[in-house]
Amino acid sequence: MSAPLVIKIGGAIMESPDALIALFSVVKKLQALKQSVVIVHGGGCVADELLAQAGFVSKKVNGLRVSEPEHMPVITGALAGTVNKALVASANTLNLSAVGLALHDGNMIKCTPAEEFLGCVGIPQANQDNFINAVINNNCLAIISSIGALDDGQLVNVNADDAAVAISQLIQGDLILLTDVAGVKGADGEYMQDLDSVLAEQLINDGVIAGGMVAKVNAAFSAANQLRRSIAVASWKTPEQLLQLQNGHVFGTRIKPSLS
Repeated sequence: MSAPLVIKIGGAIMESPDALIALFSVVKKLQALKQSVVIVHGGGCVADELLAQAGFVSKKVNGLRVSEPEHMPVITGALAGTVNKALVASANTLNLSAVGLALHDGNMIKCTPAEEFLGCVGIPQANQDNFINAVINNNCLAIISSIGALDDGQLVNVNADDAAVAISQLIQGDLILLTDVAGVKGADGEYMQDLDSVLAEQLINDGVIAGGMVAKVNAAFSAANQLRRSIAVASWKTPEQLLQLQNGHVFGTRIKPSLS
């Protein structure tokens, strides 16, 4: 059996029921081909909406959400509750036997506190794999929210990309970050099949990789370097391309880890 496939989703796909059904339909086909799949998700847009409804002002510092202690019941309810259970319900319309989880369920992931100014935010680390492997081995689809816990039981918000990396480390899985674009474009305006750190730095300096893509590329390299294997940045709009992975074909832009 090939390595488990960890798919990180977020943003627009979670606001599109049709896109989710298309993705879960492909997951069902992958499972039929004996490819294990795990979904990891965030849901910041839903958290923002519910925080605003509760009268809270959500702050960000350098693009990072500040998770105030008094905000955590709402953030937890948004990510591990509203978003997670909606995803599970959507997957189960296709009889996928989806199971909704948080990072600390089964003691899968341990979290340590992030920088204090971020509030209740955790840094995830792979811990125990017996529970998640039991879920996988029973042909269930684990759908994991980016909510974790510290050793003292304090619930924490975790960056969803970091959560996906930790889960990939836990189960030695291949990671795909699904986003709203089909990959990373090169100087010729075409999507690149692969990208190393040297070329990425050059394209960023030249302004070819710009705007929000800079953050996505940096996050992808961070993930590749932690996993010590290449990962893919690809579009959720064409989930059927995930099936090409079974034949060794490239999907999206493959981000290569640094050599050092």
